[in-house]
Amino acid sequence: MRSMLAGLLCLPIVAGCSAQQSAFHPTGHDAEQINALFWMMTWGGIAIFVLVIVLASVAILGSQSLRQRLAGEGLVKWLGIAFPVVVLTALLVYGFVLLQAGSQAEARGTALRIAVSGEQWWWRVTYEMADGRRVESANEIHLPVGEAVTLDLTTADVIHSFWAPSLAGKLDMIPGRTNQMTVTATKAGITRGQCAEYCGGAHAFMAFHVVAQTPELFEAWLAQEGADAQPPGDERQERGQDLFLSSGCGGCHAVRGTAADGTIGPDLTHVGARHSLAAATLPNTAEAFAAFIVNNQHIKPENRMPPYGIFLDDQLADLASYLEGLR
Repeated sequence: MRSMLAGLLCLPIVAGCSAQQSAFHPTGHDAEQINALFWMMTWGGIAIFVLVIVLASVAILGSQSLRQRLAGEGLVKWLGIAFPVVVLTALLVYGFVLLQAGSQAEARGTALRIAVSGEQWWWRVTYEMADGRRVESANEIHLPVGEAVTLDLTTADVIHSFWAPSLAGKLDMIPGRTNQMTVTATKAGITRGQCAEYCGGAHAFMAFHVVAQTPELFEAWLAQEGADAQPPGDERQERGQDLFLSSGCGGCHAVRGTAADGTIGPDLTHVGARHSLAAATLPNTAEAFAAFIVNNQHIKPENRMPPYGIFLDDQLADLASYLEGLR
């Protein structure tokens, strides 16, 4: 029984050990600074705690002479007044220097801006290049390693909070307001972010991936992402495209290069190339596409897509194959 209770108590700790969404595994400049400050405060706090325990033990268990010395005014002056002033001042200065407090990153100087809009319950991601080009995607943020990027954060409905702990700190997204965050990825790889402000029924299923790439791979990805969708590769996908266009899917979703030009839901032009579906809720597979089309209100409660139970099994397979092929 005790071992079972211990195991249950350890579950939250084990669940937080994943490096994919952890502030303890920084892959961005800001996250590295936050991590360094956290460990400095943690180890400093532990050292002070140990010092207090030692002094308390001496005061209780020590000899009469030691206890008399601890009871003097000198201990209060040095450890009760001087020590906290020196330590807290040093920590404040260290934090200011480390986090560059008072200096503002020149957002206008970044070559790339990414507009991220939180919506119930997914992320609209629009890449804005210096030459004026705009490329829309969803639920994934690609970044070139070593280059500063400005994130323009807003929301289309309620308050959301953008949090990619491996990349940077947390910033709220407020209706009618655009908050800015300048980030720099320092390591290539894929990490995960999450909405950190309760925003409704499917809040827990509102996540995203951050994909940090070398500048060369990022430029190649961006060129591909900005292109129109590839035509269907086989007869099944052709049937799936016909179903997509004839069933009203294009009223909410866009697939560039086709008649589908909806703006209510995520852009699906290259949805098959993303690392997940439904804002990191499902793996990106044809089976997951089919499951979400039919049963999306169970998978992601209160989302704005109606469940489509009108398709026969063969039709559903055709539609899922078409969507998976949008790469």
